[in-house]
Amino acid sequence: MAKTKAEKPAKVEKPTKTPPAETGAPQIDIGISTSERRKVADGLSNFLADSYTLYLKTHNFHWNVTGPMFNSLHVMFETQYTEAWTALDAVAERIRALGYRAPGSYAEFVKLSSISDSEAVDGTEWREMVRQLVVGNEAVCRTARKVLKTADSAGDDPTVDLMTQRLNIHEKNAWMLRSLLA
Repeated sequence: MAKTKAEKPAKVEKPTKTPPAETGAPQIDIGISTSERRKVADGLSNFLADSYTLYLKTHNFHWNVTGPMFNSLHVMFETQYTEAWTALDAVAERIRALGYRAPGSYAEFVKLSSISDSEAVDGTEWREMVRQLVVGNEAVCRTARKVLKTADSAGDDPTVDLMTQRLNIHEKNAWMLRSLLA
Protein backbone atom coordinates (compact mmCIF):
# COMPACT_ATOMS: atom_id res chain seq x y z
CA MET A 1 0.00 0.00 0.00
CA ALA A 2 1.41 3.41 -0.94
CA LYS A 3 1.87 6.09 1.68
CA THR A 4 -0.45 9.06 1.25
CA LYS A 5 0.08 12.63 2.41
CA ALA A 6 -2.56 12.23 5.15
CA GLU A 7 -0.70 9.42 6.94
CA LYS A 8 1.54 10.48 9.78
CA PRO A 9 4.68 8.57 10.72
CA ALA A 10 4.32 6.29 13.78
CA LYS A 11 5.05 8.00 17.07
CA VAL A 12 8.37 6.94 18.55
CA GLU A 13 8.13 6.23 22.27
CA LYS A 14 10.89 7.18 24.68
CA PRO A 15 12.80 4.21 26.11
CA THR A 16 11.69 3.04 29.54
CA LYS A 17 13.97 3.28 32.57
CA THR A 18 14.32 -0.50 32.64
CA PRO A 19 15.82 -1.67 29.35
CA PRO A 20 14.10 -4.69 27.82
CA ALA A 21 15.84 -8.05 27.80
CA GLU A 22 17.03 -9.41 24.47
CA THR A 23 13.62 -10.99 23.93
CA GLY A 24 11.88 -7.66 24.29
CA ALA A 25 10.35 -8.62 27.64
CA PRO A 26 10.95 -6.23 30.51
CA GLN A 27 13.57 -7.21 33.03
CA ILE A 28 12.37 -8.92 36.21
CA ASP A 29 11.42 -6.42 38.90
CA ILE A 30 9.58 -8.30 41.65
CA GLY A 31 11.13 -6.49 44.59
CA ILE A 32 14.01 -8.92 45.08
CA SER A 33 17.46 -7.97 43.80
CA THR A 34 19.10 -9.96 41.02
CA SER A 35 21.79 -11.26 43.38
CA GLU A 36 19.19 -12.35 45.98
CA ARG A 37 17.07 -14.01 43.29
CA ARG A 38 20.20 -15.86 42.11
CA LYS A 39 20.96 -17.12 45.65
CA VAL A 40 17.40 -18.36 46.11
CA ALA A 41 17.31 -19.97 42.65
CA ASP A 42 20.62 -21.73 43.32
CA GLY A 43 19.26 -23.10 46.59
CA LEU A 44 16.05 -24.17 44.88
CA SER A 45 18.14 -25.94 42.23
CA ASN A 46 19.82 -27.97 44.98
CA PHE A 47 16.42 -28.66 46.51
CA LEU A 48 15.03 -29.74 43.13
CA ALA A 49 17.98 -32.10 42.64
CA ASP A 50 17.51 -33.62 46.10
CA SER A 51 13.78 -33.94 45.56
CA TYR A 52 14.17 -35.56 42.15
CA THR A 53 16.77 -37.99 43.45
CA LEU A 54 14.47 -38.96 46.33
CA TYR A 55 11.52 -39.24 43.92
CA LEU A 56 13.48 -41.61 41.68
CA LYS A 57 14.68 -43.71 44.63
CA THR A 58 11.13 -43.96 46.00
CA HIS A 59 9.76 -44.96 42.61
CA ASN A 60 12.52 -47.57 42.22
CA PHE A 61 11.67 -49.10 45.60
CA HIS A 62 7.96 -49.06 44.70
CA TRP A 63 8.72 -51.14 41.61
CA ASN A 64 11.09 -53.55 43.30
CA VAL A 65 9.87 -54.24 46.83
CA THR A 66 8.89 -57.87 47.50
CA GLY A 67 8.03 -60.06 50.44
CA PRO A 68 5.58 -59.86 53.34
CA MET A 69 5.62 -56.03 53.41
CA PHE A 70 4.97 -55.77 49.67
CA ASN A 71 1.41 -54.46 49.68
CA SER A 72 1.75 -51.83 52.40
CA LEU A 73 5.11 -50.53 51.16
CA HIS A 74 4.11 -50.64 47.49
CA VAL A 75 1.12 -48.41 48.29
CA MET A 76 3.07 -46.12 50.65
CA PHE A 77 5.90 -45.61 48.17
CA GLU A 78 3.42 -44.89 45.38
CA THR A 79 1.66 -42.26 47.50
CA GLN A 80 4.98 -40.60 48.31
CA TYR A 81 6.43 -40.58 44.80
CA THR A 82 3.16 -39.35 43.27
CA GLU A 83 3.05 -36.41 45.67
CA ALA A 84 6.75 -35.71 45.05
CA TRP A 85 6.26 -35.70 41.27
CA THR A 86 3.71 -32.89 41.50
CA ALA A 87 5.94 -30.91 43.84
CA LEU A 88 8.90 -31.08 41.46
CA ASP A 89 6.99 -28.97 38.98
CA ALA A 90 6.19 -26.29 41.56
CA VAL A 91 9.86 -26.03 42.55
CA ALA A 92 11.07 -25.80 38.94
CA GLU A 93 8.43 -23.20 38.14
CA ARG A 94 9.52 -21.12 41.14
CA ILE A 95 13.10 -21.13 39.82
CA ARG A 96 11.75 -19.94 36.46
CA ALA A 97 9.63 -17.23 38.12
CA LEU A 98 12.81 -15.92 39.73
CA GLY A 99 14.32 -15.62 36.26
CA TYR A 100 16.65 -18.59 36.12
CA ARG A 101 16.86 -21.89 34.27
CA ALA A 102 15.73 -24.93 36.24
CA PRO A 103 18.10 -27.90 36.11
CA GLY A 104 16.57 -30.86 34.35
CA SER A 105 19.12 -33.53 33.51
CA TYR A 106 20.47 -36.48 35.44
CA ALA A 107 23.98 -35.01 35.13
CA GLU A 108 22.84 -31.73 36.69
CA PHE A 109 20.91 -33.48 39.44
CA VAL A 110 23.90 -35.68 40.35
CA LYS A 111 26.10 -32.60 40.59
CA LEU A 112 23.59 -30.58 42.66
CA SER A 113 22.10 -33.25 44.96
CA SER A 114 23.22 -34.00 48.50
CA ILE A 115 21.64 -37.46 48.18
CA SER A 116 23.91 -40.08 46.66
CA ASP A 117 22.61 -42.61 44.24
CA SER A 118 22.43 -45.93 46.02
CA GLU A 119 23.48 -49.35 44.96
CA ALA A 120 20.64 -51.63 43.94
CA VAL A 121 18.76 -52.99 46.93
CA ASP A 122 17.31 -56.47 46.74
CA GLY A 123 13.51 -56.27 46.86
CA THR A 124 13.33 -58.45 49.93
CA GLU A 125 15.50 -55.98 51.89
CA TRP A 126 12.57 -53.71 52.63
CA ARG A 127 14.16 -52.40 55.83
CA GLU A 128 17.11 -51.06 53.85
CA MET A 129 14.73 -49.43 51.38
CA VAL A 130 12.83 -47.75 54.19
CA ARG A 131 16.08 -46.70 55.91
CA GLN A 132 17.35 -45.08 52.71
CA LEU A 133 14.07 -43.23 52.26
CA VAL A 134 14.21 -41.92 55.85
CA VAL A 135 17.73 -40.64 55.21
CA GLY A 136 16.66 -39.16 51.86
CA ASN A 137 13.63 -37.36 53.27
CA GLU A 138 15.76 -35.90 56.06
CA ALA A 139 18.35 -34.71 53.51
CA VAL A 140 15.58 -32.97 51.57
CA CYS A 141 14.48 -31.33 54.85
CA ARG A 142 17.98 -30.00 55.55
CA THR A 143 18.21 -28.53 52.05
CA ALA A 144 14.73 -27.00 52.36
CA ARG A 145 15.74 -25.30 55.63
CA LYS A 146 18.77 -23.73 53.95
CA VAL A 147 16.65 -22.46 51.07
CA LEU A 148 13.99 -21.22 53.48
CA LYS A 149 16.59 -19.13 55.39
CA THR A 150 18.01 -17.70 52.16
CA ALA A 151 14.54 -16.89 50.84
CA ASP A 152 13.46 -15.35 54.14
CA SER A 153 16.47 -13.03 54.24
CA ALA A 154 15.71 -12.02 50.63
CA GLY A 155 12.05 -11.27 51.45
CA ASP A 156 10.93 -14.03 49.07
CA ASP A 157 7.69 -15.08 50.76
CA PRO A 158 6.48 -17.42 47.98
CA THR A 159 9.67 -19.50 48.26
CA VAL A 160 9.45 -19.45 52.08
CA ASP A 161 5.89 -20.75 51.78
CA LEU A 162 6.89 -23.44 49.28
CA MET A 163 9.77 -24.64 51.45
CA THR A 164 7.54 -24.65 54.55
CA GLN A 165 5.04 -26.87 52.73
CA ARG A 166 7.78 -29.21 51.52
CA LEU A 167 9.29 -29.43 55.01
CA ASN A 168 5.94 -30.44 56.43
CA ILE A 169 5.58 -33.25 53.90
CA HIS A 170 9.14 -34.59 54.08
CA GLU A 171 9.27 -34.49 57.88
CA LYS A 172 6.00 -36.44 57.96
CA ASN A 173 7.30 -38.95 55.40
CA ALA A 174 10.48 -39.48 57.43
CA TRP A 175 8.45 -40.01 60.59
CA MET A 176 6.08 -42.50 58.95
CA LEU A 177 8.91 -44.45 57.36
CA ARG A 178 10.98 -44.44 60.56
CA SER A 179 7.97 -45.82 62.44
CA LEU A 180 8.14 -48.95 60.27
CA LEU A 181 11.64 -49.62 61.57
CA ALA A 182 10.84 -49.24 65.27
